[in-house]
Amino acid sequence: MMTAHSTHRSVVSVRLHHTHRRITPGPSRLGPHPVARASSSDGDVSDATRAMLEDQETRIEEEIKRVRNDAAARVRDVTSADLSANPAYAPATDIGGETSAMRTRLAASITQLQRGLVERDTETRLMLLASLAREHVLFLGPPGTAKSELGRRLCRVVGGNYFERLLTRFSVPEELFGPLSMKGLENDKYVRSTGGFLPEANVAFVDEVFKANSAILNALLTILNERLFDNGGGRIAVPLVSLVGASNELPESEELDALYDRFLVRRNVAPVTRDGLVALLSQESTLLDDPASDEPMLTVEETAEVRARALSAVKVPESVLSNLVELREYLAERCEPPVYVSDRRMLKAVNLLKVSAYTCGRAEVSSFDCLLLEHVLWTVPEDAEKVRDWLLRNLTMDEGLDQVQYLLAGCFARACRIGADYVDGGGGGSTIDASTVKADAKALVELLSTKYNATATALDDGFPGITGHLWLGEDTAEGAISALTPLLERNKKKIKTLLDEAAVLEAAAEGATEPHILAELLPQQWANFIRSGPMDEVKPLGTVASP
Repeated sequence: MMTAHSTHRSVVSVRLHHTHRRITPGPSRLGPHPVARASSSDGDVSDATRAMLEDQETRIEEEIKRVRNDAAARVRDVTSADLSANPAYAPATDIGGETSAMRTRLAASITQLQRGLVERDTETRLMLLASLAREHVLFLGPPGTAKSELGRRLCRVVGGNYFERLLTRFSVPEELFGPLSMKGLENDKYVRSTGGFLPEANVAFVDEVFKANSAILNALLTILNERLFDNGGGRIAVPLVSLVGASNELPESEELDALYDRFLVRRNVAPVTRDGLVALLSQESTLLDDPASDEPMLTVEETAEVRARALSAVKVPESVLSNLVELREYLAERCEPPVYVSDRRMLKAVNLLKVSAYTCGRAEVSSFDCLLLEHVLWTVPEDAEKVRDWLLRNLTMDEGLDQVQYLLAGCFARACRIGADYVDGGGGGSTIDASTVKADAKALVELLSTKYNATATALDDGFPGITGHLWLGEDTAEGAISALTPLLERNKKKIKTLLDEAAVLEAAAEGATEPHILAELLPQQWANFIRSGPMDEVKPLGTVASP
């Protein structure tokens, strides 16, 4: 593409009513501001010519003042409206009245799960969310960090049949799946009596889950993924809602990789901090000793219903899908060692985000729901920090702003061409429809105002999309807000600059504003245009390099 370049400055000659003007456009290397001023030739000018030039100066100043006033009023109007419709920044809104009561019960369930526990806010929320998504949870950590207690408490909230087992390397299938049926053997059938064992459990806790040997592994994998159990010559459906697994260490053999991948939610459980230990030692009990607390807050049927409704009612916006794809590529290609995320895990992660959005009262997954992926997309605990850092960096990156800048530059170029054609044609004759420029500028103003208001709402209201999030613990929320605030402040300034420019262009498009006036109104756009604009667009304006 040929472009018109200027060295220290450029001089543009624009015919105004058959009188030539000289414009010094552009900031930085091109000068501080574009200036359009009448200049006399080397000789004297007549009084009539001088009066005409002064009239033109007055008209130019009035036009600039009008455009700036109209643009300022337009910006005030659109930024004072309540347009915080972006679900990433807006507080939870009820979906047709169907989630408000459920949200209240879920909040009460979280409180019940946390009673008597210290520094287990995130663990309890993740465990309950996973059960609603009908996924499984893995807690990694040293002994004595309440992993077993967390698993037991889930059954007290969800209800149904509960199964618990501690595996060793010598565990046999009968410990998980039940003994062989004597009556079955009498009839030459190899079937198990599954009553009271994993195949008939709704909630299960398996400690030291990676001690599972090959005799147990295949059947366990089928139960976790397909919710089916091979019993004798047929398969039976397993009513399992969620299995909570615990381990002191990561799996050591590749044989266990498939089992490891079945746990969608993973959390490294650390011992309590110094302050947490003081709180732990000072309380009377860590048990749910209130008899009423043993009454389930949810039913097994309700968990299935929540998941089904979430998957059908909640949509995932293109921006979130794009972030998920880029995050997976980042983990696989730019992290050392690479972090592998299976296709199955990505699909299940999206379903988890849908359940998160639905139970928070939204019909669309937000960027802040994606913060939960810190507990989903890692292979070793150290990877969780990589996921979190990437998410926080990219939550505030609005790639749409680059496209907006491109569109705004195109509108500016067309506006300049219309103004030049108006002057050359003596008041008309442009091949470009001015109404399209105004319509495009108006659309940009509306788009940018929505972005600006959403960002301002997040900053002014303290990130309601995070603080009001049902599944983000207090520590997670505080850390995210601390990291996002300076990034969003910079984004807000960038959006405001583009919004001001789009509003000026919309106001200028009311008439065929001459290029030199546009240059003074939008100096940065003008400078960019004459530096890198196509030659066939810049040349008709009369741009020539200064000697």
